[in-house]
Amino acid sequence: MDTGTHVVMGISLGGLALLDPAVSADPHMAHAVMIATIAGSQAPDIDTVLKLKNNAVYIRNHRGFTHSIPAVLFWSLLIPAVIFPFVPGANLLHLWLWTLLAVVLHVFVDIFNAYGTQAIRPFSKKWVALGIINTFDPFIFFTHLVAIVVWAIGGHPGFTFITLYAVIFCYYIVRVIMQLQIKRQLRARFDEIEEIIISPTMKFRQWRIAVKCKSSFHVGRSMNGEVVILDTFNRVPVPDTEIMKIAKQDENISAFLSFSPVYRWEVDKYKDHYEVRFIDLRYRSKGHYPFVAICHIDMDHQIKNSYTGWIFSEEKLQKKLRLGSV
Repeated sequence: MDTGTHVVMGISLGGLALLDPAVSADPHMAHAVMIATIAGSQAPDIDTVLKLKNNAVYIRNHRGFTHSIPAVLFWSLLIPAVIFPFVPGANLLHLWLWTLLAVVLHVFVDIFNAYGTQAIRPFSKKWVALGIINTFDPFIFFTHLVAIVVWAIGGHPGFTFITLYAVIFCYYIVRVIMQLQIKRQLRARFDEIEEIIISPTMKFRQWRIAVKCKSSFHVGRSMNGEVVILDTFNRVPVPDTEIMKIAKQDENISAFLSFSPVYRWEVDKYKDHYEVRFIDLRYRSKGHYPFVAICHIDMDHQIKNSYTGWIFSEEKLQKKLRLGSV
């Protein structure tokens, strides 16, 4: 989820914690738990700073180790350890439990996005991405805001936040059912499906669709319960050529391939260089595929420059390559 949603989730957990007698009986403890739940709801996303280095490092690592099982345990111990010296009378066990819940909730809700997390590390580095909830879901964000306002104006925190989580739970069930209905339509429409990737959008009844079949890729949308296929591509294996082998060694291309489950490729030869391009098919927007990885290789088979990330115009992409973006 986005940062704002994680913040309101942390606040709501801090309010829910007032149902715990160990928290509600002591104002200092209540303040400590509120700080801990907000911090715990943000801690796993500390890896966002990797974007300051470059897109390749960010793509390969964001929501990776910081969302893993060891990291969840680490955050849940570190945050109370930092807070406790300032509130020595706090109940350390309950402070840890509420912090742990905040961190676990952060990782859990991120699993439902299309981006996903490596939540089952160290047992597997597989990305778990269910594609049920958009990274920013207006319903989830604003229902949290409403609950927080109700609490602020005097509403009972227990009833308020239990009601909130009951509503959110039902919302998730509805979204799961909607996604299953889309998959059912796709399986009835296409043969030899190997993988269906569905990405939610901010609009409740619109979903992005990418279907990987044995010999083709199909890209489309589900709008108001109806599946519309917008593009179809032949599925051509990545060739085992010298140029492609060199491209795969590039940091940006390698990061893209480690992250993208469905893509097509292009190789073009120009006067003084080759251009290798990989295009992620999950994020079609206004007829354009903005998430790409591109590499230029000179005639001596040396990598000149490369880039991976979100680009919404060819002009901007070529500008980044000229600037030597990596």
